[in-house]
Amino acid sequence: MLLSLGAIVVGFVLLIWGADRFIAGAAALAQDLGVPKLLVGLTVVGLGTSAPEMFVAGVAALQDKPGLAIGNAIGSNVTNIALILGVTALVAPLVVQNSVLKRELPVLSLVCVGATVLMADGDLTRVDGGVLAVGLLGTLVWMARMARSGTSTALDDEMALDVPEQAPIGRAVLWTVVGLIALPLSSQILVWGAVNLANAFGLSDLVIGLTIVALGTSLPELAASVAGALKGEPEIALGNVLGSNMFNLLVVLAMPALIAPGAVEAAVLTRDLPVMLGLTAVLYLMCVGWRGPGRVTRLEGSLLLLAFVGYTSILLIAG
Repeated sequence: MLLSLGAIVVGFVLLIWGADRFIAGAAALAQDLGVPKLLVGLTVVGLGTSAPEMFVAGVAALQDKPGLAIGNAIGSNVTNIALILGVTALVAPLVVQNSVLKRELPVLSLVCVGATVLMADGDLTRVDGGVLAVGLLGTLVWMARMARSGTSTALDDEMALDVPEQAPIGRAVLWTVVGLIALPLSSQILVWGAVNLANAFGLSDLVIGLTIVALGTSLPELAASVAGALKGEPEIALGNVLGSNMFNLLVVLAMPALIAPGAVEAAVLTRDLPVMLGLTAVLYLMCVGWRGPGRVTRLEGSLLLLAFVGYTSILLIAG
């Protein structure tokens, strides 16, 4: 068991570091090749922030562990809303921009409902994966058009801020290659440790994906969100979460669909998807505001945290 825990820790550390190096290298390389910074932010940075979840899901699917892959996608979304926004709101209440209410939240809600509809028949097929991929392309095109029209969204702004500085092309290529090596390697180490730990405690691959793996792959967003709140910029957390949740469903969920299509566990349909949809709806109501302009208050943040603790407890008890 200690070896499995060690593999999980090493896997997480290497995974997060590899994603950081890949984003830094690929973003710098794209800029060196003349790609506009906006496009770099929407593609390299946007997709790169979900690289840990994407590679873990891909490796899990290749090892015939689709439950872990699906659990990672859904669990990361639950963790992002309930844990990350909950903690950030406790540090500093979140003020919601109008653009978030008019654009990002409706799009995220549509993506969540769409993903649920695709899985509602109890199967995740390659056709479903193709639909998610088309949805990703459409989302990126929409975001690019919004930004070019001068009506950039909070998510666009957040991604633009996250674009790393340019670097010499040799260094950019080096970090890109290093990241591309570290990501699949660390994902294999992590999945191996997670599966062995699940077996040791009698937990299913789905539950491990929903809990330990989802929490670990969400650590970068948690760190960035709390750091932003401490610097007086708590709204960064909302941009991080909205973007991450969209990409988790459109990219991460597509991995098991395309690589290892098959049946979706009943618990996903009756327990996990309803929780994800419910939290997304609650976040929408909090952002709209119960009595006026939207704010996610400290009280609401504490309620989100309680929801996270309660859901995680149910998962671990159910096994």
